[in-house]
Amino acid sequence: MLKNIIFTVFILSIYSGTAQNDNRVTYSLSDCIEIALNNNLDLKSAALKAKTSEVNFHQTRNEMLPTLNGNYDLGVSNGRSIDPYTNDIINQKLTFSNAGLGLDALVFNGFRLMNSIKRDRFQLKASEMQTEEARQDLILAVTLAYIQILNGKDQVELAKSRLETTQQQLDRLHVLYKEEVGNPADYTDMQGQIAMDQMGVIIARNNQQEYVLKLLQLLNTDLDPNAQVTFDSFKGLVSSEKYPLTADQVFDESLQNLATFKSKQFQINAAIFGIKAARGNYYPNVSLFGRLNTSFSSSAQSFTETGTIVRETGEFVDINNDQYPVMRNETQFDGTSIGYADQFNNNFNSVFGVSVQIPILNGFRAKNRVALQKILKEESLIDFENTKLSFKQSIDQAYLKMESAYDRYFILQDQVKAYEESFRVNEIRFNNGVSNVVEYITSKNNLDSARLNLSNAKYEYLLRVKILDYYRGI
Repeated sequence: MLKNIIFTVFILSIYSGTAQNDNRVTYSLSDCIEIALNNNLDLKSAALKAKTSEVNFHQTRNEMLPTLNGNYDLGVSNGRSIDPYTNDIINQKLTFSNAGLGLDALVFNGFRLMNSIKRDRFQLKASEMQTEEARQDLILAVTLAYIQILNGKDQVELAKSRLETTQQQLDRLHVLYKEEVGNPADYTDMQGQIAMDQMGVIIARNNQQEYVLKLLQLLNTDLDPNAQVTFDSFKGLVSSEKYPLTADQVFDESLQNLATFKSKQFQINAAIFGIKAARGNYYPNVSLFGRLNTSFSSSAQSFTETGTIVRETGEFVDINNDQYPVMRNETQFDGTSIGYADQFNNNFNSVFGVSVQIPILNGFRAKNRVALQKILKEESLIDFENTKLSFKQSIDQAYLKMESAYDRYFILQDQVKAYEESFRVNEIRFNNGVSNVVEYITSKNNLDSARLNLSNAKYEYLLRVKILDYYRGI
């Protein structure tokens, strides 16, 4: 059902309140994550790559099985050819047919195939971990985009609150301005301030719209311009207790739990067995084979004796100066074609044996293949170490920013309280004509900036915590 949940293309409707209550859709973070896992194209692409590795693994494993192949030929020959039945040279139209069955079974090839199976099994596990890595990356990206939306939502609310406060003062000064009471510059200064606050609302809404569009790209979902979308807020964003782990502890957990490191380790193992498989080319290949064959020829005939006749041989004998021809008896035969089935039975033959191929000189292909696999192993080791270094640096940076946001959050809470009291006093004084508009606007902007910074610190802390949890494999 979540696949059919639809987002809005006009994000301004989130705050306009014009949509009807029965058309309001609220999404939690878990809703967005589930939609993304079902629809995201990058994740689907990673899953297809894992399926490809699975097929390759099954194909390599199946090469352990014997091969059994049959063949059948049927053709017509015209002109000079060899009779497949008598091996005589003939010059006639001939119909021929051959059938055979061959069996080949590998016995030994230097364990090359067994090591190839182990290599492909580790490659399959690496692909599965890459799919899990893509899944974790997507969850993190959706989470961070969701947090940005919540932050943007708060920014819009703060901007609207600033605008509302300024509008109230502008309305009050407008009455005084029409009655020509007080300083006219206060009214025009407040007009300038309200224009600035209106721009702040527009900028905040545009930023919020960009955050939502970014999330929609991750979710890869259709849009409904008639829906009013809201997002659930987190509760208790900043705990009074600091993050329970150190940066080194987070890194240690990432080495144990994160799919990225598991994938890299599987690739190293695959490279190790790739070397062993390549070394199998140094050894002889031993296999068993068997062949069954038979044939048919339209010229094949069987002959039946029908009698004898006397024929002259062409030679003569001289008796008393008289020449007499030499005669002989010749047996007469009647030829009949041999049937198709009979020929297949009569011409049947079988061959069985052992085949041994010994590598002597093959252009150093075996040596070069081993060398290439060793290079691949070294590349895998370097890639693993480089990934560890990159993650260690990212974790350290995220941890420092998390601590900074944590400290700033509590400091900014005190600042907001102080500026709230200052603004309350200045607003009373300004309304009573004791202070001028510059003092009022300054006090108001200080409070607005402090509230904005507090909101940013709150969501930055949450964002960094989520990143650290991701590195821990949570």
